[in-house]
Amino acid sequence: MLPQLPQLRRDQFDNLEKHTQSGIEFVERYTKFVKERSEIEINYAKQIRNLSKKYQPKKNSKEEEENKYTSCRAFLSTLNELNDYAGQHEVIAENLTSQIITELLRYLTELKAERKSHFHDGRKAQQHIECSWKQLESSKRRFERDCKEADRAQQYFERMDADINVTKADVEKARQQAQMRHQMAADSKSEYSNFLTKFNQEQNEHYYTLIPNIFQKLQEMEERRIERVGVSMKTYAEVDREVLPIVGKCLDGMTKAAESIEPKTDSKQVVESYKSGFEPPGDVEFEDYGPGQSMKRTVSETSLSNSRGEAKERPSGGKSKGKLWPFIKNKNKSPKQNKEPLSNRFNEFMASKPKMTCLRSLRRGITLNSHVRNLIEGSGPEDFSHLPPEQRRKKLQAKIDDLNKDIQKEMDQKDALTKMKGVYEKNPQMGDPASVDPRIVEMAMNIEKLQSEVQKFEGWLAEVEGRLPSKSDPPRRQSGLYETQNSNSSTVANNCAQDRESPDGSYTEEQSSETQVKVAVANTPEFDDEFDDGDEETLPTIGTCKAIYQFEGHNEGTISVTEGELLYVIEEDKGDGWTRVRRNEEEEGYVPTSYVEVFLETNAKDS
Repeated sequence: MLPQLPQLRRDQFDNLEKHTQSGIEFVERYTKFVKERSEIEINYAKQIRNLSKKYQPKKNSKEEEENKYTSCRAFLSTLNELNDYAGQHEVIAENLTSQIITELLRYLTELKAERKSHFHDGRKAQQHIECSWKQLESSKRRFERDCKEADRAQQYFERMDADINVTKADVEKARQQAQMRHQMAADSKSEYSNFLTKFNQEQNEHYYTLIPNIFQKLQEMEERRIERVGVSMKTYAEVDREVLPIVGKCLDGMTKAAESIEPKTDSKQVVESYKSGFEPPGDVEFEDYGPGQSMKRTVSETSLSNSRGEAKERPSGGKSKGKLWPFIKNKNKSPKQNKEPLSNRFNEFMASKPKMTCLRSLRRGITLNSHVRNLIEGSGPEDFSHLPPEQRRKKLQAKIDDLNKDIQKEMDQKDALTKMKGVYEKNPQMGDPASVDPRIVEMAMNIEKLQSEVQKFEGWLAEVEGRLPSKSDPPRRQSGLYETQNSNSSTVANNCAQDRESPDGSYTEEQSSETQVKVAVANTPEFDDEFDDGDEETLPTIGTCKAIYQFEGHNEGTISVTEGELLYVIEEDKGDGWTRVRRNEEEEGYVPTSYVEVFLETNAKDS
């Protein structure tokens, strides 16, 4: 008996197919794992970069100014190193994608095609052996049927031959039929024998040659798959290891930045930044309030006069006929005196809530000058006069340096254009030389304007440097303003003192710094001259001037002028940078001295 067909199919093809499919799914799962790790690295690097960008100092902001401190610079270096650190995580993601994910995806495509080819060959061989088995089974059944038919025909012939009643023709016919069946049985036997031999040969080839070769190929394929996964896992670790030196450098940079912090240097920077240049006050004088002594009030440290270099005295020649503004020098004072504008007296006063209650008793309201208004609004004038002397000097020097850089830049551009024009003149085919002229003229005008700006700021800087006190100057008490003006300011002081009287009419010594400031403003000589009774007399003309720049004159007490305009000078510069001019009988005001060219009369110069 030949083995049955189910026994021939026990070649584990189904199990191998399931195992190789699970191997492919494992590679796909590992590829997905690496892909998700790469996405995590990209997102992490993005968040690190956003964090570094978020804490970078903004341009033209307070944080950018703080970069002069070593701690702030160290933090900035840490942010830059952190940005590089994020870049290394991006490198990890890129290497994972290029060295593992892309390679595994391509290998998976090749692996699936190879697996499909091997199993196709196996199914083809299986179908071929099954087809041979079916042919063998068919020939065997036909041989069996023909043998049975031959036996029945032989038995029928023998019965017919033994029967005497049967004719000879019937016997002959039965004999021929038996012979034919025997021949058919012999042919079927021969055919069956041939199919059996052929099947045995194909079966041996199938189980000893074809199937082993297919299994060997599948085994090699599976080993390559496992080896490829191992290489990918090793590459996965190497990708991280490759960036460790650079990550270590980033961490070393952060450590170095932290070690570069110098507390003493930072504290010196703070001292240098906020050093005002004011002289320290002198000793407080004893004030006797005993019987028979006239009451004199000294100015508190928070009053408007604590920054005065000397005690001012009220001019004895009566009231001033000219209108003086708060930021203008008293014309009775020498221009050589280091007298600061009134806005500097508001530095501490503006820290408290300002009130103008005491000044309401004055007949005419006080209009704050441009310096004070800029101080209140948080912006400074062009000459930085709202700052302390030392800070003003630094600001002016920085402005001059910036202007010089702009001048150098414009000059470099002008030189480049001049060279370009020379090239065009030598080679007209390259361009028209005349097309460069307007730009050169524009550059020259810009340089001229910048140079005039430099001269203007240098003048202010020279003025500040002349005012800065030397360390050898002895400290002076700057509280004589009220003592010299006590008699002239009794009216205003009494008006302000009404707020300090108790209900029974007695005087109390408790007075706020706000009230002291009010009295100081009311008793300043400029304000006394400003609010004296009577009409102002027209000041005489002492010369002429020509405006060399246009001045808008938006602030109170100033007058707008146009470039080239001729005006009359009625009060020259007293050292504060302003000149008083008149356009007609009713229109007059102050203009910056650096904006006009003054021509004084001979008698005015002598006086």
